[in-house]
Amino acid sequence: MRLVIFTEPQQGAGYDDLRRVAQLAEETGFDGFFRSDHYVAMGGDGLPGPTDAWLTLAALAVQTSTIRLGTLVTSATFRLPGPLAIGVAQVDAMSGGRVELGLGAGWFEREHEAYAIPFPPLGERFDRLEEQLEIIEGLWTTPVGATYSFTGKHYQVVDSPALPKPAQSPRPPIILGGSGKKRTPALAARFADEFNAPFTKIEDLPARYDRVRAASSEIGRPRPPAFSAAAVLCVGRDDAEVRRRATAIGRDVDEMRGNGGVVGTPDQAVEILGRYAEAGASRMYLQLLDLNDLHHVELVATEVAPQLT
Repeated sequence: MRLVIFTEPQQGAGYDDLRRVAQLAEETGFDGFFRSDHYVAMGGDGLPGPTDAWLTLAALAVQTSTIRLGTLVTSATFRLPGPLAIGVAQVDAMSGGRVELGLGAGWFEREHEAYAIPFPPLGERFDRLEEQLEIIEGLWTTPVGATYSFTGKHYQVVDSPALPKPAQSPRPPIILGGSGKKRTPALAARFADEFNAPFTKIEDLPARYDRVRAASSEIGRPRPPAFSAAAVLCVGRDDAEVRRRATAIGRDVDEMRGNGGVVGTPDQAVEILGRYAEAGASRMYLQLLDLNDLHHVELVATEVAPQLT
């Protein structure tokens, strides 16, 4: 089981907070450091205010050396596909080939309203996401010296030089996820290297993964994407420490456990992660909500990760 520290900085974190967590995650052996791509807090004041996901990852690309870096997930409504392909390729080069692009249709209308970002209806957002995926992959995989063109309903590309190329070949991994029963599995089958089921009860995971397997088989893809999940993290050396950490993030222990959270003592966390593995997940995104609690990261690295196979 590969473990990723997953952060939600729109809830209240500056770049220095993110850098400290990312560097500690690297030092303690986590597979990745990922962040959300949001502009408005979902509860609380969000001070000091949002940080841009890809500006953050660009800086971390040169302030870390081994850890994987990515978004879970960038909203396709935030950026045009060409500039996004350029930016991610540049960050991939800056990192020496450690970037992964999580991309989604976008869902949080309030942040669009707050920062003058158009928010089309759901069907159009998925249409745009599909075209963005095709364009980004096309730009990255077009051979050097050739050009790339695309004609879609929402985007058109005419004789693009399709530069720059990312460091990873043929391209950085693409992560798609969600709970949709039709379009989401179909897009994952076509484009994704990894399918993520975020904040899902463990017993519901196999059905989500099976839909992606079925969609992959339908288009003749011999192997489906890798499967992952995301869950809130709240681990303590004893029950009192678990409760203290839950209080610090404004959550209830039983509620988090009931919704698939990695919650409890290290041994309990290992048992929960084992259930995720049995359900089909090979990678876990551990949602760290208190970015000032660096001991939390160290505890998982020293007491949980070594027990995983």
